[in-house]
Amino acid sequence: MAMKTAFVVQPFEVHRKRLRPGRQEPAQTESGAVKKAENLAKRMPGAAALKVVADDETGELEGVTILGQWGEIPDDFAESLQGT
Repeated sequence: MAMKTAFVVQPFEVHRKRLRPGRQEPAQTESGAVKKAENLAKRMPGAAALKVVADDETGELEGVTILGQWGEIPDDFAESLQGT
C-alpha cells in the first residue's frame, strides 16, 4: 500500500445564479497549487487549492486537505470533502 500525494486546484463558477465546481486542474507542487488557485480566483468567482492523499494501487482516498481558498466558495465545500 503506497500512498501518493497529489495537488489539485478546484475552481468554482456561477451557473444559474449558483456556485458550482468547475473542472479541477492538477498542480505539480503545493506552492504551485496555491499560486494557481490565487490566480484563478481573480478570473473566476473562487478557487481552492487541495492536497489529496490516496492509495496508489487502489485509488482509495486517505484524506483531502484544503491548502487555501480564495473568492467565493460554497458554504458546504469543506463538509463535501469529508464525504469523499
